[in-house]
Amino acid sequence: MYKLKLLPYFLFAFTLSIYAQNGTVMDEEILNSKILNGERKYAVYLPPDYDSSKRSYPVLYLLHGSGDDQTGWVQFGEVLHITDKAIKEGKATPMIIIMPDADTGKRGYFNVGEWRYEDFFFDELIPHVESKYRIKKDKRYRAVAGLSMGGGGTFMYALHKPDMFSSACPLSAYIGPLTIEQLKERAQRRGDTFSEEEIKNFFEQHNALSLIESVPLEKIKSVKWFIDCGDDDFLYEGNSLVHIAMKKKEIPHEYRVRDGGHSWTYWRASLPLVLEFISDSFHQN
Repeated sequence: MYKLKLLPYFLFAFTLSIYAQNGTVMDEEILNSKILNGERKYAVYLPPDYDSSKRSYPVLYLLHGSGDDQTGWVQFGEVLHITDKAIKEGKATPMIIIMPDADTGKRGYFNVGEWRYEDFFFDELIPHVESKYRIKKDKRYRAVAGLSMGGGGTFMYALHKPDMFSSACPLSAYIGPLTIEQLKERAQRRGDTFSEEEIKNFFEQHNALSLIESVPLEKIKSVKWFIDCGDDDFLYEGNSLVHIAMKKKEIPHEYRVRDGGHSWTYWRASLPLVLEFISDSFHQN
């Protein structure tokens, strides 16, 4: 009889235990930016044991695509469910995921005129989240990934600052304009005016193929690369050219081409692979 009376309490405790194994997402976190002259929002995923432990965690910076904001990976990418599942199954290590907004005001992850988003990312966002959350601050424990426009951000950030990231996972990435003429046409559509020298410099710094040629080889090789693009994706050409360029340079990388296009269905299937890949990078010496 005594044991039967205690049964509800055991069941309640077990339910709490299961519930406590879920991570947490907050998608309206705010950072005041001097560089971008205003408030910037970001989302954060905290792993299941964050509140019950005192340890620090590796971090993934997960970048959204064009037309989304910091809620894209939360709402459409199901980052909470997918990451919780990967951690529970032992396929991913517990980590913090930071998802910044690169759509409010102007759109994009790079420095263009007064829109100095890349400076904001490295000089304000990273120091801010590293001071607010228990994040490990070494290159070994920092990764970047993203889709489409965010895949382009992933390529550029890891190629501009390879000393910052242990791994980079561009998904269905915009690798940058393939020609200077293409860049000029894009600038014209946006109403931007740049000199020939500015156009040339921007192209060289924001085209993955150009950077693979100019960045010291050992720097690029210090980053573990996972490149994934669907066979029906309109950005397939650029990603395949990067794969070929890396093969020629003997840069180790994983290259995945799966059935699918430029869609959240594809990226939701990519995310578990990304989490497993970067977790392996976090654990390697």
